[in-house]
Amino acid sequence: MSGSSSRPSAAQEDLVRQAGRALARHGLVHAYGHCSMRLDAGHFLVSPAKPLGLVADEDVCSVVPLDGPLPDGVLGEVRIHREIYRRRPQVGGVVRSMPPRVMTLGTARITPKPRHGFGSYFAPQPPLWDDPQLLRNDEQAAALAEQMGKARAIVMRGNGAVTAGASLEEAVVLTWYLEDAARVEFEARAAGIAEAGVVLGEAEAAQRATWSGAILERMWAYLASERT
Repeated sequence: MSGSSSRPSAAQEDLVRQAGRALARHGLVHAYGHCSMRLDAGHFLVSPAKPLGLVADEDVCSVVPLDGPLPDGVLGEVRIHREIYRRRPQVGGVVRSMPPRVMTLGTARITPKPRHGFGSYFAPQPPLWDDPQLLRNDEQAAALAEQMGKARAIVMRGNGAVTAGASLEEAVVLTWYLEDAARVEFEARAAGIAEAGVVLGEAEAAQRATWSGAILERMWAYLASERT
C-alpha cells in the first residue's frame, strides 16, 4: 500500500478493486477512470493507477490524505475525489467515469433530465462542468467540487462524469443510473419526443429516488457479479 498512516483493511481494498472491475465490466470506464472510498475523517482509498478492468487482486490501492499533496503514483484527477470528500463529510464513495451516452450528451452541453426512475436520483438534472480539459490542479478540482455542490453527479463536457454516494457501492450504482438516464435522454431526443416526453416533477422524483426495498443492494449485486 502506498500513501499515509491510515491503514485500510483487506476487505476495503478488495471492495475498491471489485468496484473498479464492475465499472469496467459494464462499460462505464475503459483505459481511464478511478474510484475511491472514504476510510476516515482524514483519508480515502483510491483504486490502482491502471485501467480498472485490468486490476488484479494483488494490485495495491493507495491511501490519500485529505490534507497535503497527493502521494506518489496517484493519478492527478484524484484531486477531484479529495475536494468532494473535504466538502461533503456524508460522502463515502466517489467514481470518476467515462459512460458513453453521458459523454455524447456532454459534448453538446446536455445533462439528462429525470424522465424515468433511474433519472430521478439526479433531479432536476446533473450540473455541467463546461470545460473539456483534464483537471490537473487543486484550483480546478475545488471549483468542480463547488459546482457539484450536494448533487449526486456532475457531467464534464466531453470528459465523462463524477458521482458521489454515501458508500462506494452507491457511487458505482449511481454511475450506472446516470448512464441509463443519459440513454433515455439520448433516445428521446433522437426520436423527436424529448419536448413532449414527461419529465418527473420535484415531488415525483423525490418519492421515486429511494433506496428502500434493497434497491441499492440488488443493483450492486448485479454490477459486481462476474456473471453479468
